[in-house]
Amino acid sequence: MRQTKILCSLVFSLFLFVTFVYGEDPYRFFTWKVTFGDIYPLGIKQRGILINGQFPGPRIECVTNDNLIISVHNELNEPFLLSWNGIQHRRNSWQDGLSGTNCPIPPGKNFTYVLQVKDQIGSFFYFPSLAMHKAAGGFGGIAIWSRPRIPVPFPPPAGDFTLLAGDWFKRNHTYLRAILNRGHKFPAPDGLLINGRGWNGYTVTVDQGKTYRLRISNVGLTTSINFRIQGHKMKLVEVEGSHTLQNTYTALDIHVGQSYSVLVTADQPAMDYYMVVSSRFTKPVLTTTAVLHYSNSFKGVSGALPWGPTDQIAWSLSQARSIRWNLTASGPRPNPQGSYHYGLIKPARTIRLANSAPIINRMQRYAVNRVSYVPTSTPLKLADYFKIGGIFSVGSISDYPTGGGAYLQTSVMGADFRSFVEIVFENYETTVQSWHIDGHSFFVVGMDGGQWAPASRKGYNLRDTVSRCTTQVYPKSWTAIYMALDNVGMWNIRSEDWARQYLGQQFYLRVFSPANSWRDEYPIPKNALLCGKAAGRHTRPF
Repeated sequence: MRQTKILCSLVFSLFLFVTFVYGEDPYRFFTWKVTFGDIYPLGIKQRGILINGQFPGPRIECVTNDNLIISVHNELNEPFLLSWNGIQHRRNSWQDGLSGTNCPIPPGKNFTYVLQVKDQIGSFFYFPSLAMHKAAGGFGGIAIWSRPRIPVPFPPPAGDFTLLAGDWFKRNHTYLRAILNRGHKFPAPDGLLINGRGWNGYTVTVDQGKTYRLRISNVGLTTSINFRIQGHKMKLVEVEGSHTLQNTYTALDIHVGQSYSVLVTADQPAMDYYMVVSSRFTKPVLTTTAVLHYSNSFKGVSGALPWGPTDQIAWSLSQARSIRWNLTASGPRPNPQGSYHYGLIKPARTIRLANSAPIINRMQRYAVNRVSYVPTSTPLKLADYFKIGGIFSVGSISDYPTGGGAYLQTSVMGADFRSFVEIVFENYETTVQSWHIDGHSFFVVGMDGGQWAPASRKGYNLRDTVSRCTTQVYPKSWTAIYMALDNVGMWNIRSEDWARQYLGQQFYLRVFSPANSWRDEYPIPKNALLCGKAAGRHTRPF
């Protein structure tokens, strides 16, 4: 009888939490088993990370405001974490899945993520965030559909496909991790994959005359790519949760960590066509293909591959500037995207972030504003919650580049909830950089070559630039964004070049509200894993 009362009490508490926090929004449940298994992506046997036996992992399909309950069972022989590239975790950085926010899932244990895709639509992906696991797989696509009554600015496609493309290495992730741990630079990739396969290894089947949606994500480690389809044009319709002006492209640059949605009409003679991915800004250029198969075709792929752009920077920069917000389209809510007049808001603060590749203690490192981030055994989010000293200090990274040598530090920048900021990414190096900010979307207001200066603001797009969560910075160039700090929590700002991220080109932004209210941030989950100096402490119930 006593056990029954306790069980009823727990169920009632959970009901109250669900009702208060999530209301009546639908739930989708996933159970994932993470294992090592044999894969052959470039024709040789490798040990890859499988989710429910799949490489890449299963696609998550959901609708705006859905609650995702994802139980992850770690059957690897090492700790594991999953993160969600582009999912904003409204008021809930407890679920971000990075070493600064979550303890790793120990081998043989499981952890259940509780996410809500609050006010989101679009194309994203998930990936393993620890120990160079991303080099072994463990990633998959995320498709968030609009609610039925919210108009979408294009007719329903006949089909919807996710294409996860990117560079790949024949060496296992343990070897790549050892290279970085010894302080050496990352080797060049050995090839490219599309959905885990090499040349003509993956097929998309279409019916002649119909239009299809392709969600393309660059899930690679270091390399920008270009995507194109033999004999077909692509109409861009969505970028990382934002409907775009429907410009038509024959080739599309996609930088590391970025996701795009295009519409492709099967309007050519019935045969098979190459879908091509090639590396950008590399020597030599790597290439791989998949197949666009017409269902009434009896002829395989043939002919020369469509050539990608040869101009190294100018072409890509011009294309990036052509990607604009569709001001009349609804986002996840009925109101038009353009009703948020970001260009009329004056930023309260300017943050300038410069990447660098210093040698520290005779080892290769990467840094932001001279600081090369060092992870800790106690996640920063837990240290902040339990008020554990000695883990990090707010303000341990400057708002702007300064002179002097680089150094190691667990870097955290403080910021005020509901502030509106300008962030300028400054790239003094000769390689393309790619930056991601967790928990937020931002407006890419400008990008250009040379040194940023206050006068650069005269060229900003303050009307219809796209809102997204990952942006590129070209060599010897800058990219400026506007961002509303509307999400309380501890959020990772990082290079999407995974070797650079691993060796310190990242930091955390602590968006703080003194209210300590559930309206601003959810409390620590009852199932939170505790480690480091937080081990043995007690979480409060929901």
